[in-house]
Amino acid sequence: MGSESGRVKRGEQSRISQWLRRRSKPAAEDPGKEREALLLAVAAAGLPISPAAHPAGYRCSCDRIGCPTPARHPVSFAWQTQSTTDRAQIERWARNQPQANFITATGMVHDVLDVPLEAGRSALERLLAAGIEVGPVAESGGTGDHARMLFFTATRGTPEDEDEWWPCELDCHPETMDEHPGLRWHCRGSYVLLPPATLPGEFAVSWLRDMTYALPDPLTLLETLTDACATYAGTTDHTPSAVAWPLGR
Repeated sequence: MGSESGRVKRGEQSRISQWLRRRSKPAAEDPGKEREALLLAVAAAGLPISPAAHPAGYRCSCDRIGCPTPARHPVSFAWQTQSTTDRAQIERWARNQPQANFITATGMVHDVLDVPLEAGRSALERLLAAGIEVGPVAESGGTGDHARMLFFTATRGTPEDEDEWWPCELDCHPETMDEHPGLRWHCRGSYVLLPPATLPGEFAVSWLRDMTYALPDPLTLLETLTDACATYAGTTDHTPSAVAWPLGR
């Protein structure tokens, strides 16, 4: 019995430790190892990833002059086929490219509902208060419409009737913010920047809720997120960004 009691206590202690780590997020003794562990946790959950650009001062590490999405895009044009969950490959990337950000390709295992940060905070509070299961959530820093909140969900998949599927670019490049008040649904053919990531201007992309949370059905979040975005669009005097990321490269 003593042995069994010890196991229970250790299990409880482990759960408490995980809970505290998710919320307190103390500074890592080895940021490189922490970064690698976070990337591997994403891959272990089945989300494919590939390297992305990183900040070079206030510019982008890529060789494109006047890059419109600095440090927010994949390194390779072949990012869709390059994206992988292979542990050995991800370890090589992380160790050989210590400054690189990473993206995760959506529409295969997961989708991402991408909303303005202010709207996302309001929606997250409402969802949790209502007892709705919310999966991983990331916060992407920035100014104006570049400050975003990312809700990771299960993918819509590929319906048998292709007329029921729309390309993500329609959501990433809305004609007007009135028609699409800030909500972008990243599905097949798109990607999002993956935490932990660094952005120009000392901004970052970080987890609010990490990959220990299960991916929910996107439809369980959609109404609340849409309402929050509509409220944000109606009460905020904002100018749409000239470029809505992510962009095809």
